[in-house]
Amino acid sequence: MRLSIGRRLGEDGLWFVRQDVNQSEELAGRTVLIMTSTKEQAAISRLMGFLQEWDNASKAARSHILGNFIKANQGKTGPELELEFSQGASLFLTRLTAWLRLTYMYGIYLDQQLKSIGIFLSAASSHKYLIEFLEVGGVLTLLEILGLNQLKEEDKRESIKLLQLVANAGRKYKELICESYGVRSIAEFLANSKSEETQEQVQILLDSLGHGNPKYQNQVYKGLIALLPCTSPKAQQLSLQTLRTVQVIVGAAHPSIVDAVLGVLSSMHLEVQYEAIQLVKDLMAYEVRPVLLKGLVELLISPGKETAKVKGKALEDPATLHLPEPLSVYIQQAAAAKAIGILAKDSTKLAEEMIQLRVVHGLMCAMGNENHTTCQRQASIALEYFVRTFPIVEEHVRKATGERLFQLFMRDAKTLYMNMDAVQVDILASNKVNIPGSLSSPERMPHMEDDKRNSLWTSGADPGLRVLSAKH
Repeated sequence: MRLSIGRRLGEDGLWFVRQDVNQSEELAGRTVLIMTSTKEQAAISRLMGFLQEWDNASKAARSHILGNFIKANQGKTGPELELEFSQGASLFLTRLTAWLRLTYMYGIYLDQQLKSIGIFLSAASSHKYLIEFLEVGGVLTLLEILGLNQLKEEDKRESIKLLQLVANAGRKYKELICESYGVRSIAEFLANSKSEETQEQVQILLDSLGHGNPKYQNQVYKGLIALLPCTSPKAQQLSLQTLRTVQVIVGAAHPSIVDAVLGVLSSMHLEVQYEAIQLVKDLMAYEVRPVLLKGLVELLISPGKETAKVKGKALEDPATLHLPEPLSVYIQQAAAAKAIGILAKDSTKLAEEMIQLRVVHGLMCAMGNENHTTCQRQASIALEYFVRTFPIVEEHVRKATGERLFQLFMRDAKTLYMNMDAVQVDILASNKVNIPGSLSSPERMPHMEDDKRNSLWTSGADPGLRVLSAKH
């Protein structure tokens, strides 16, 4: 009896112990819930307080808030921003974009606004912020900022950086920018910008729009071509660089690129000329090659005729005696001669095609342009290659110049322009060299490979068509 009572007491005691444990766990759970709820409420209260402070703040106070926000949240991920704002970061982004749309035309703290929005758009795992920004017309706002003359260059640069973030998000976002007439706005801004740092950021954006954007890649391509005649050397240089990469993506070369790239050769800036010549080299692989080669050769002889007209008018009208020389035309002539020399050395086939286009006549005319020594020097260097490579060219040049001038030329082509007299200059400028196309056709003209297999003259061939050896 005592044993059974003891057992019963023991069991009842165990039941009471278990009941106490269950009650303790339930109480602890309630405590945790109450504590979590309290923390959430406190966080929400802080968020609401922050948003209320923003809503009631003056412009200067908002600037101070944005300054602190930028310092504290630069480089944070999306989840970290949500934690910072108690899962209400979108509420602050909405306020930012609303203030931006209301004030961007006046440039009020625009730099801080754009940098703050950039923190949201650049955050990892933050795609929803991008969607929210685009839904309220963010792209159009950014593009409009680029066209407002009253805004600072720094503000526009920040706008370009945000457009980069949008474009880098994927193909459909690149299409959105292009559909909003973005290529035109961006290209015009590149042409008008005075800051090289900003222009380099624009180049990055245009390059991004040209990649992975098959629907609008031609629009980007044509926009870059349209930029070439602009007056900004840096914009021309960057456009030429980007065109080289976009040309490969697009494939077919647009006919308008020929006149555009030939026009850029008149630039006084060597870095622009260099990029233009590199693009010309690339375009030799496309269907515009014949037209481009013809255009290069024609540039060699155009200044002489124009100069003669100017001189004739000057004699008739004393008021025109001080007309400035067409320096840009001479610069273009010199750059064309340099490009021709580079192309000829890169490909014997191209050299043969240019001979058929009367390049020898053009180079000799350029050598006689005593108004521009650089033009004379570049033409001499290019002609020397043709003379040393093709015997038919040597024969015609020797006959046209006479033995004395020819030997002077062969002795040192680079400095020939310093050692010529007026008669010799006139001989070059008025030359009538015209190598018949039948003699200079690719079928009859030996290639550079033949020169490697022969020491002096290729035996058994027509002297007029032999390739000169390296002894020259």
